[in-house]
Amino acid sequence: MKTADLDVLVLPGLGGGTKDHWYARWTRSLTTVQRVEQEDFSNPDMEIWAPAVIQAVEAAERPVVLIGHSAGVLAAASAAPSLPQGKALGAFLVAPPDPDNENTKSFALSYVARDPLPFPSYVVASRNDPYCEFEVAEDYAAAWGSLLIDAGEAGHINDESGHGPWPEGLMLFGRFLKLLDKTESRST
Repeated sequence: MKTADLDVLVLPGLGGGTKDHWYARWTRSLTTVQRVEQEDFSNPDMEIWAPAVIQAVEAAERPVVLIGHSAGVLAAASAAPSLPQGKALGAFLVAPPDPDNENTKSFALSYVARDPLPFPSYVVASRNDPYCEFEVAEDYAAAWGSLLIDAGEAGHINDESGHGPWPEGLMLFGRFLKLLDKTESRST
């Protein structure tokens, strides 16, 4: 599966990211990648963020793949049960935060959706993410039915942790799209 065949929706996390963040770079360089805007990027409220994701998926003209980072991961998980059936083909979820982590208290996050996702997904997690212990990310992946990808000691997998361009992430995303291609060909 190629990005040219899809609408790829990027779900930023707290603050909406910087111009040097890997997903901002991907949005600029891949023509079918669009950023989902939130009313308030400084206050990740899933009761507001999830409907914005649902609306973006409904508005997409082609099949959708979600890319979420940090609180954007939680928005994807919260929106997933309400997405139009078959419209979202998969989710590439990077560095989920833990609302119970002492460093996320300012995120105003109250819960994490724990239902299995209705499509294939990767959860890419770091072993030294200041916003989520690796074991918590492992638990999310298990609950969502996601394949857990161990990113090693990669911080929060953002530009501040040295992952501005993140070419390894782009290669991993390409591998994920190949997985979706195999999944799609089995279902037809």
